[in-house]
Amino acid sequence: FYMADNNSVNVFLQRPNDRMIIVQILVIIFLCIKMFILLFVSDILVILTYFHFAIQVWLCIIITIFVLMYTFVTPVTLTAMTLERYVAICMPLRHGQLCSTRSTMYCILIIHGVSFAPCIIILSMFFATVSLNFYRKYMICTVELFILYRWQDQVRSAIHQFYFLIMRIIIIFSYVQITKVAKALLLCLIYIVPRCLSPLIYGLRDEKFFFALKNLFCCVCHVLFYCKKRKPLCI
Repeated sequence: FYMADNNSVNVFLQRPNDRMIIVQILVIIFLCIKMFILLFVSDILVILTYFHFAIQVWLCIIITIFVLMYTFVTPVTLTAMTLERYVAICMPLRHGQLCSTRSTMYCILIIHGVSFAPCIIILSMFFATVSLNFYRKYMICTVELFILYRWQDQVRSAIHQFYFLIMRIIIIFSYVQITKVAKALLLCLIYIVPRCLSPLIYGLRDEKFFFALKNLFCCVCHVLFYCKKRKPLCI
């Protein structure tokens, strides 16, 4: 019965670690796909612009949607990662519940939704100011193509500043809270460490305990020295 209980406890402790590994793998895959799409589409636009190759406006709109969206995805993802660290440090008991695999998938969808909102606003202003014949024209594909009036440029700048302000507030708030938790942990260690060191100091006066601790320290030093000497075998 004891072995069965021990195995069940080990399985219970391994499940959160497995979930965290799956979540980290999903985030890495998401970041790699995002960077690949952004670099691939950006390189295509640079090549087309360098050779002055004109394409139809409707095709430029499709390419620009990916570029604008994944340009915002990068800082939004960093902000989401900061919130994840805030939850892990400030609310460790709820970290496994809030940062599960399903929550990660929802978070990826939310990141894309939040990043797609500026594209909708910028393109909506463009759609409202041009005629249908404009989409059939051949022009060099750049983001400035969609800025026909000065007020559109001002709105785009306001959107970028708004996103920057919100993300900056979230990141500063998260790190301030993490710093407070670190200070509280240091304050707790000031009271805990002396109580932990007292049994150790008094235990060193016992000859048997001191002899066992000395042998353990010698064994560790011997193993480290052996691994340093024969590094390939230890690896």
